Amino acid sequence: MTDLFAASGLEKAAPRPLADALRPQKLGDIVGQPHLLGEDGRLTRMLKGERIGSLILWGPPGTGKTTLARLLAHHVRLEFVQISAIFSGVADLKKVFETARGARSVGRGTLLFVDEIHRFNRAQQDAFLPVVEDGTITLVGATTENPSFELNSALLSRAQVLVFEPLEDGALETLLARAEAERGPLPVEEDARTSLIRMADGDGRAILTLAEEVYRVAEPGETLSAAEVQQILQRRAPAYDKDRDGHYNLISALHKSVRGSDPDAALYYLMRMIEGGEDPMFLARRLVRMAAEDIGLADPHALTLAIAARDTYDFLGTPEGELALAEITVYLALAPKSNALYKAFKAARRYVAETPSLNPPKIIMNAPTKLMRTEGYGDGYEYDHDVPGGVSGQNYFPEALEPQRFYQPTERGREAALRARMEELSAMRRRRREEE
Repeated sequence: MTDLFAASGLEKAAPRPLADALRPQKLGDIVGQPHLLGEDGRLTRMLKGERIGSLILWGPPGTGKTTLARLLAHHVRLEFVQISAIFSGVADLKKVFETARGARSVGRGTLLFVDEIHRFNRAQQDAFLPVVEDGTITLVGATTENPSFELNSALLSRAQVLVFEPLEDGALETLLARAEAERGPLPVEEDARTSLIRMADGDGRAILTLAEEVYRVAEPGETLSAAEVQQILQRRAPAYDKDRDGHYNLISALHKSVRGSDPDAALYYLMRMIEGGEDPMFLARRLVRMAAEDIGLADPHALTLAIAARDTYDFLGTPEGELALAEITVYLALAPKSNALYKAFKAARRYVAETPSLNPPKIIMNAPTKLMRTEGYGDGYEYDHDVPGGVSGQNYFPEALEPQRFYQPTERGREAALRARMEELSAMRRRRREEE
């Protein structure tokens, strides 16, 4: 029955979302992605031979992945078949593969587009390998998640990954212009137009959906201000998935901004994550880690303040406690940096793993029993508080190991004084060895 309606043309008269009505009909109509579709774009070069291999399209929602897959199939003259990994299983895949084999037997190729391909488990992903390998299908998978983590290596080795970027403001403005060509001038003031682009957050589908809502709610002759648009549309959630790739990208950006001593960039990424719904206690824990890893003993007070900020948030909660996280973020970014303690920690761990588990020297081992005293435990130990300067200079490493120096303080912040102290202690130990 649906086919009869479509054949009669009635389907075209049915209501369609603006995003669907404006879906590009040829590759040149796709906005954005110049690194892929520009004159020297990667995909443009691939299509010069009018044949493509299997592809993985990786990028945020609303950047043109599904549209591109449809148009690619038409461009290279392949049957287009679309499935979603959310609703499909191995049985569905087997049916698609069987149909593709039938099409191949009469000289027709199949482009299988798999939306949300990362939702397939490893075993399901393996089902694609033989049909991709023998050319039964050309696979085009779309994912919003990092393929390196979500797709198995065997599948990735048989496909090229194309990275889609969020649409820039100019591309979103182009989409608004197309909407106006379809529906008439958008009934908003200029600042409201800018606000719509900001709320779309690089998502082409979102900008058209927002525009459609504006057309729907505006009264005849009415022009909406930015404040009215925001009140009507509320606020679109930032493009951030706190359980997946966006989570790791932004926490990495926050950490590196702190390490790079840029308090403004650090605050920006902190607020991106808070506004995206990240657990503030996760952020508090990571800030404590930054204090220990990237500041260390260059400013020992930083770790105390980071823990205080964590406790403050735990005590006050949202939103009052978030100010404490902002405060420690700025403090850590401006603090002197040193990873000397972090490097010493890793060096000591590596040394312990590479050397035998030897006993400490007997002079520093307790002798609670007569037998242990007879065996020489504790003989010759010098109580450091009783010697001049409070440092005996004894060797505390196992006797079969050369004393090591794992901690190498920098000249930054508090570590400059610690470095001088370590040189003083090293000199005392050298004199002790020379005397012996």
